[in-house]
Amino acid sequence: MNNTFAHPQPTADGWFGDYGGSFIPPELQTIVTEISEAYDAIIADPEFLSELTSLHRHYVGRPSPVFHARHLSEKYGADLYLKREDLNHTGAHKINHCLGEALLAKRMGKTKLIAETGAGQHGVALATAAALVGMECDIYMGEVDMAKEHPNVVRMHILGATVVPVGHGRRTLKEAVDAAFEAYLKDPVNQFYAIGSVVGPHPFPRMVRDFQSIVGNEAREQFIEMTGRLPDHVVACVGGGSNAMGIFSAFLDDEPVALHGVEPAGRNLEVPGEHAATLTKGTPGVMHGFKSYMLQTEDGEPGEVYSVASGLDYPSVGPQHSYLKDLGRVNYHTIDDRQAIDAFFELSRAEGIIPAIESAHAVAHATRLGADAGGQILVNLSGRGDKDIDFVAEHYGKDYGLPD
Repeated sequence: MNNTFAHPQPTADGWFGDYGGSFIPPELQTIVTEISEAYDAIIADPEFLSELTSLHRHYVGRPSPVFHARHLSEKYGADLYLKREDLNHTGAHKINHCLGEALLAKRMGKTKLIAETGAGQHGVALATAAALVGMECDIYMGEVDMAKEHPNVVRMHILGATVVPVGHGRRTLKEAVDAAFEAYLKDPVNQFYAIGSVVGPHPFPRMVRDFQSIVGNEAREQFIEMTGRLPDHVVACVGGGSNAMGIFSAFLDDEPVALHGVEPAGRNLEVPGEHAATLTKGTPGVMHGFKSYMLQTEDGEPGEVYSVASGLDYPSVGPQHSYLKDLGRVNYHTIDDRQAIDAFFELSRAEGIIPAIESAHAVAHATRLGADAGGQILVNLSGRGDKDIDFVAEHYGKDYGLPD
């Protein structure tokens, strides 16, 4: 297996080509530099690595399996495989980096974990990790997402976290990030901001990518063991981009393997504020402490975004994704709301697997890719859809034959 923490990028000061860096106040930069140094120390510490490996196996349930979706494969004329991150403890890939960040925070002597969440999966995972290591936990969540993802809000409360409603702006993920940053600035010494994706100032894009690399490392070995070869295509949804970087990282040097990131086209890809397709429609800019592609207004402010998937409606994206887009190493595509919901029901009824709406974007593109190109396709099924079923039943159930 590849070394999860051995990657050639970013540079020492956090740049992936023209993207990344750290655009934060000097007083906060001192704290973040301490985090970077502490991270470098723990990933070279055999005791930390042993503890994390043990938790992966005995707590998270890793390795997560790869499943051959036979019915969808027959329908679309391609072999579709699913990396089952939905089977992890807490129901998504987010637990992979939350455990790492919580252990790091504990070793640094921090007393509270704080974070933002959109779909609630990062919030649930961090609340879980906080309970495990014995730390306080505050989760900032937009009021729209709290109503949409109510089961995850209840989970966070049960786990002992404080869920802080965010009621300004569109009351979704971007505003939750704003609120969490403001809270962090009030006490960066005792708090640890466990960023929920491969975004933010250096070292967070690197750190979250590294903790998520276990997904790709496992999947690469599993796929070769199952099929005797590498996949033709690897597909993952992209909001901030943590699950995608997690699985892409193991295949970046395998040139014959085409990599596909799938962004949300929302209700209308051509109307600003009606989608969250950052790499498709955005331009380089700076927000939340890092430089990357972003959806922005004419005066450089973050633009309004929308997606049926609460975990994807963010107006920027991880800087490594921007770098890979410019290189042409990853192909970025879009799937709209209706296509994602179609895939949500299709996977549920064809294979007995209810995906997160976020993951359904990747499934939708994979089936389209299979029908057009055939071959062997590996999809990162980044989360399960328990959190989404009430929302889907209320807003789409009639169209798909659900009872009132």
